[in-house]
Amino acid sequence: MRGNVQACQSSSDSIMAKVVMYTTGFCPYCKMAENLLHSKGVEQIDKIRIDLDPEQRLDMMEKTGRRTVPQIYIGDRYIGGYDDLARLDHQGELMPLLEK
Repeated sequence: MRGNVQACQSSSDSIMAKVVMYTTGFCPYCKMAENLLHSKGVEQIDKIRIDLDPEQRLDMMEKTGRRTVPQIYIGDRYIGGYDDLARLDHQGELMPLLEK
């Protein structure tokens, strides 16, 4: 997550920040986070399946200090889990982060 903010094009032709989410195969909060991000126009979420790759789980824990999923990055900014993402949305701070 170092370096410049990477971006992708959304269907509405606005530039959206790259979203990376650490996830597992069955995770209700991951699905809720995905649904929220899609509702904001994010078409692509780079998912890192920590249940399939134990090294990625260790990497996630080192980067975030947390053991649970989802763990979400928007661009280079660490957001946290679903509750943190939803809080940003309710405070009106999510769209400015996504629209980079």
